[in-house]
Amino acid sequence: MEPREGRQTEDKFTRSIENRTSRVPSTTYLGLAIGSMALSAVFKLTRRNELALFVGQWAAPFLIMGIYNKMVKQHGSDASDRYQGDIQQAA
Repeated sequence: MEPREGRQTEDKFTRSIENRTSRVPSTTYLGLAIGSMALSAVFKLTRRNELALFVGQWAAPFLIMGIYNKMVKQHGSDASDRYQGDIQQAA
């Protein structure tokens, strides 16, 4: 079964994003999460409650991006690409 054209475009786009983001150290995302929590605390202490809530909610997405970044570094972009590469090397 031949993959559809739309899927190939998505794979190329995803791979290009993952190649760029994998260059970012994983600790960067942790630092951004901790920084957003600290900035949120500062806003809360200065009684800017809405801004404190807004900035404080950035921590979770930064941590999720860090986990995704780590998984891409450890396991690669696409398991099917690695599988195809293994088949080609064996041949």
